[in-house]
Amino acid sequence: MPQLFNCIYGQRTQDWPSIAAGARATTTITVPGAALGDFVDVSMALNQSTVKFDAFVSAPNTVTVVATNFSGGAVDLASGLLRVCVQK
Repeated sequence: MPQLFNCIYGQRTQDWPSIAAGARATTTITVPGAALGDFVDVSMALNQSTVKFDAFVSAPNTVTVVATNFSGGAVDLASGLLRVCVQK
């Protein structure tokens, strides 16, 4: 299968603060070469079904990751590896 895009990656260990029910927490990752409008995929190395992770290029070379808590109570995520792939 042909490759449709190339990725430039960024990663770091992330220890999120406690996220209240229905609330969001954000962080940024530096990804050299990321540009406004690029598509971004995000993954977090933990098993958490009540938190959704989204990511976008918020400034040149900067990806913002948003963790949204969809549960009925506060969530305190364990520390883990946060990775982003910026599609080029």
